[in-house]
Amino acid sequence: MANFDDLFTAPTATETQSDRPQLTKEEYAAKKKAERDSLYALADEMAQEVMRDGEAFRGFLDVQARFDRYSATNALLIYAQNDEATRLRDFDGWKERGIYVRKNETGISILEAGDSYVTEDGRTGYYYNVKKVFDISQTDAKRRRQPQVHYDDRLLLSALIAKRPVPIEMADSVQNGAVYDYERKTIFVQRGMDGQDLFRSVSLALARAEMAQQENSTPQADAFKSYCVSYMLCRKYGVDTQGYDFSRLPDELKNAEPQTIRGELTNIRDTLQTMTGKMVRTLEQSRTAAQKETGKER
Repeated sequence: MANFDDLFTAPTATETQSDRPQLTKEEYAAKKKAERDSLYALADEMAQEVMRDGEAFRGFLDVQARFDRYSATNALLIYAQNDEATRLRDFDGWKERGIYVRKNETGISILEAGDSYVTEDGRTGYYYNVKKVFDISQTDAKRRRQPQVHYDDRLLLSALIAKRPVPIEMADSVQNGAVYDYERKTIFVQRGMDGQDLFRSVSLALARAEMAQQENSTPQADAFKSYCVSYMLCRKYGVDTQGYDFSRLPDELKNAEPQTIRGELTNIRDTLQTMTGKMVRTLEQSRTAAQKETGKER
């Protein structure tokens, strides 16, 4: 991975306002623009870098899976600066929780949406500002990693299919375990599979079904992107991912412009967030119901 240690001049966790040079309004605006431009340049460079190497791409997907609420651009920035990050907050966010960033730690620069504006065609756009966040490993917290949550295979699969966008039918013989039929708008699943195989195959078919609802969707265009979504869902929920292979990345993306790559990564991330959002709500409902049942038994 490229070394970007010296790219940014943003203050560390211990720098105070008095340490910064006094700038005019114009100089301050120019400085902030230069910081944003540097971040966009870094995101573009990383977009091309991850599409040239399967292991780098897998590493990026691991970051995006951990931070599915972050944009694809910010996931690229996190991957570039600290690909082992697990929990991120800004300085004040950690402080509010009684956790303090260690002295002289350099934060991770990401882009945060600021004020909105309306474009000429009536759409809403946002101005972006540079924000510094710190991984929990950069703080005084004793527990640096979140405890791994293990879900029952049946509960996990139930959450995956609870709010499915299309019907699911069981069949005796289905290629790859599960498939989305674009013409019949139905997912077919093979009978008799074990829990983890079911999750892998059904998550792939469901990702295709979600993408099929988008404009300009085609089975060919959706294939790689849905594969990425399935991989990240497995990573997020502790399902084995050894069988996923990213050694052959799409040629059309390897040679694409950075903005095109980031657009495709954004589509992948958005589909992931749609699916995880449904799963989180379902898992939370199951947890709440289980707690109420336990309370009744006492």
